[in-house]
Amino acid sequence: MRILIANEARSGAGGVESYLAAATDGLRARGHEVALLFANSAAEVGPTAIACGESWSVADLGLTAAIRTAAVWRPDVCFSHNMRDLAVDEALMTCAPLVKMMHGYFGTCVSGQKAFLFPAPQQCRRLCGAACLVHYAPRRCGRLRPGEMVTNYRWAARQRALFPRYRSMVVASGHMRDEYVRHGVSPDRVHAIPLFAAPQRAQPPSQSRLDVLFLGRMTDLKGPALLLDAAALAAKAIGRRVSVVLAGDGPLRRTLRERAAILDGVDAELPGWIDTPTRTSLFGRSQMLAVPSVWPEPFGLVGLEAASCGVPAVAFDVGGIREWLTDDVNGRLVDAGDTAAMANAIAGLLRDPARRDRLADGARAVAARLSSDAHLSRLETVLERAAA
Repeated sequence: MRILIANEARSGAGGVESYLAAATDGLRARGHEVALLFANSAAEVGPTAIACGESWSVADLGLTAAIRTAAVWRPDVCFSHNMRDLAVDEALMTCAPLVKMMHGYFGTCVSGQKAFLFPAPQQCRRLCGAACLVHYAPRRCGRLRPGEMVTNYRWAARQRALFPRYRSMVVASGHMRDEYVRHGVSPDRVHAIPLFAAPQRAQPPSQSRLDVLFLGRMTDLKGPALLLDAAALAAKAIGRRVSVVLAGDGPLRRTLRERAAILDGVDAELPGWIDTPTRTSLFGRSQMLAVPSVWPEPFGLVGLEAASCGVPAVAFDVGGIREWLTDDVNGRLVDAGDTAAMANAIAGLLRDPARRDRLADGARAVAARLSSDAHLSRLETVLERAAA
């Protein structure tokens, strides 16, 4: 097949760029020809590049010229990803059948978070529509900027109007498939294909063991404050101090550092964003990964990345986490927002090394099952059917 990938950027630091870099290499290895149409300027660079023999920038060429040039390439199918300018998706439909991969709650939530922040962070299960505007400010769905709220609402409505025009849609979890079916997409047109983690090998720990690792943005929705509270409770339960690394950055980082300093029984480090070698080293040291998100993660790829290094996870049961985490098979799954339950899960694994080792074996098995080959085989089928 001749597959035209479409994305906002040709290179960047986001998970979508990392996914597309790996998926594009995999599709080429399977004998497909791949080109790229991207919305941003070619002058924009980032740490992860999507490598294609031919690529065209909408910002540099203009939409009409970029689409015309891509059409001359004669794609069999277009495969679109993050695209803020929906005119690009609309124009791509004139080139070839268009398959859309939804990496987030695009068209199903005004803010894209699918969560309320007030009076406490919790998952939102509403259908996206005009009534969302009533809840947006009181429930702190997003930033308190009326103009931004209206702009985002109109964008979500426009994205939702495109659902019937996509030849098919791809999401990363059964949870996300259910979300789009709830919003009117026919079940036979939306396909849940779990993501994959790049193979990696954690090095044997050269430093002292680390009890709990967190990787992500320091926001209320990601739950790092809940993790610190859970670690303090776990320390009390097992009668020793619990070591925690919270790697990442965000608006809560300073507050978290101050809170960690006064919590009994917790030794916390907050190194900020870390590079790939440091990340791999931390996986090698860690007894477990914590995923304390209170928003419905579309998938939660960090858990699968840890699993590929034999690190089990302790996570709140939200969103698509169940796609890769089964309770007592490759980690522990506890009720969303239940700090005491997370503390018990952490304490249980620290008390019982044999159980932790069994869950580590389960983590490796899940990572092997959710491989790039498994993902690409299913994706290939979807793209081939669309092209036909």
